[in-house]
Amino acid sequence: MAISIRIHGLVQGVGFRPYVWHLANALSITGKIWNDAEGVVINAWGENVALKAFQHQIVTQLPPLARIDHIETASLASHNPPATFTIEESQCEGPGASATSSAAITPDAATCQQCQADISNTNDRHHAYAFTSCTYCGPRLSIVHSLPYDRANTSMDAFPMCMQCQAEYDNPVDRRFHAQTNACPACGPQLILEDASGNSVDVSPDQIISKTAALLQEGHIVAIKGIGGIHLAVDATNHDAVMRLRSRKMRYGKAFALMPADQSSIAHYASVADNEARLLASPAAPIVLLERLPNGRQLSEGIAPGQSRLGFMLPYSPLHHLLMAQMNDPIVLTSGNRSDEPQCITNSDARERLAGIADYFLLHDRDIVNRLDDSVAMLMHRETRLLRRARGYAPAPLLLHESFATTQPILAMGGELKNTFCQLQEGKAVVSQHLGDLEHPEAHHDYRHTLTLYQQLFAFEAAVIAVDSHPDYFSTQLGEQLAADSDTPLLGIQHHHAHIAAILAEHQQPVDTDHVLGIALDGLGFGEDDTIWGGEFLLANYTTFRRLGCFQPVAMPGGT
Repeated sequence: MAISIRIHGLVQGVGFRPYVWHLANALSITGKIWNDAEGVVINAWGENVALKAFQHQIVTQLPPLARIDHIETASLASHNPPATFTIEESQCEGPGASATSSAAITPDAATCQQCQADISNTNDRHHAYAFTSCTYCGPRLSIVHSLPYDRANTSMDAFPMCMQCQAEYDNPVDRRFHAQTNACPACGPQLILEDASGNSVDVSPDQIISKTAALLQEGHIVAIKGIGGIHLAVDATNHDAVMRLRSRKMRYGKAFALMPADQSSIAHYASVADNEARLLASPAAPIVLLERLPNGRQLSEGIAPGQSRLGFMLPYSPLHHLLMAQMNDPIVLTSGNRSDEPQCITNSDARERLAGIADYFLLHDRDIVNRLDDSVAMLMHRETRLLRRARGYAPAPLLLHESFATTQPILAMGGELKNTFCQLQEGKAVVSQHLGDLEHPEAHHDYRHTLTLYQQLFAFEAAVIAVDSHPDYFSTQLGEQLAADSDTPLLGIQHHHAHIAAILAEHQQPVDTDHVLGIALDGLGFGEDDTIWGGEFLLANYTTFRRLGCFQPVAMPGGT
């Protein structure tokens, strides 16, 4: 017999087709698999028992970065079955292709265990190579210019593969099959170590990382170019270095994130429950807020002043793994910027904007196309709560209640501080990475760039544009401009009502859900009476709300 299987979800660029190819061959199933604009399609011929086992294993033995949202199965005419199972070229255009691109791209992913083994193996050609990756890990959103997600549309296009890398890329048995970031020391990106004057540090290429570790241990501030941005790093046990970083960066109180060599090292400083350990080691590799040990090993008191928690993230790129293997203690790893400015992503920008902050610069020659801050999470009642959603999570769609499937496409522009925007389409909410505060001109450019990218990645065209009610927000003004230019209806949303509606969506409540009592204590929002609201008690559903109560307003100096 023969069946056709269509799979929706995060199934492109994650090794899904080779994975299915292996399953099919193990079960003596013939046919083919290919990508299209909606996900993956499989045509399979085999015995009934084998086909049932095939469908079951596809769902239960997924590659680490894959996510299946929905499967559709139909019968096929079973005559003339093919002799083998093959991986076909992508078919994202032409008859039958979807008008939307629901399988656009997956989030950046932390280095997998296999690649960690490769960089540690002196007999592997990827040994000590800071840009090792495969289909199970490495950059995605941070390097893509446009769709389809092929090497030519990423910043890896500047690095043609050598014969060995090309052979891996072309071999469906290899885990680097169609890995767009595949590279090795012979053909891939290279590290650059400079001093604050822009002069190359006189060390051989294979000594750059060990020299960087020595500079950190000597108390220097080093700018380090990672996957989604440039960080500033210091030895976390060196109080003078930490306070010098605070002074130069003009970040006087906010906590710094920490990176240890491995998970066992964290236990010297903070308590780590099992579910926190799993979150730290997940492909997203976020910063995880952990309870500080009262008698833990000494870190600089300037790391997290007055805080009971420390934010740790594990090394998530080969560069980080190689660097931390040579460090005795954790390092501070904070965004490469001055306070309230966007994080640097280009070498030239880092040299200019971080002059006077960093003593040395560990850079590389692969471009970061899209800025991605580190995600921040914590465990509350054994559930992961994201405080900042960026690297490792964006742009994976959030699934809404099935009643949203027929809702017209909506673009929500977000607020002024800690901004993200959201594209709602076909029952999914695509939330951008954390874009930060929109008070800086560079943040305006980043916002526009990311908005254009997401519209292209997801073939998105808004039928409605939603903006915050505050008339002075940049996001509101841009939304008004976009609506006027495209003759698209504009909808103003009260700030705290939006928060309560977001909670309903997070818990997958239906579109027609009844009113709930919502309490929004996040800060300030422009009210319906043209005053600033805060501390709101609202009776609300998705579309309407009634203000039941609020905190007593307080007159502020300079207010009118």
